[in-house]
Amino acid sequence: MTAKKKKSTPNGITFGMISVIVMSVAIVLILTVIKIYLSNQIYYESKKVNKIQREVEALKSEKIILQQNVEALKFKNRVTDTIFVINEE
Repeated sequence: MTAKKKKSTPNGITFGMISVIVMSVAIVLILTVIKIYLSNQIYYESKKVNKIQREVEALKSEKIILQQNVEALKFKNRVTDTIFVINEE
């Protein structure tokens, strides 16, 4: 009978295992940092957009009020013009 020698496999952690683990952790950290950065950028941009939307709504309301004031002044001006025409005759 021929005795076959077993190849000795190293027990424990090898350099290859460590390098795979380190690369995996690095990839996870990089992806996490990118996600956090993008989330922060989206948050700050949405704050700006919300502020501008509030300003737009306020300006639209102000425009309606000003248009009503202009219409009231036009009506008042027409009435006073008519009174001056009547008084001159």
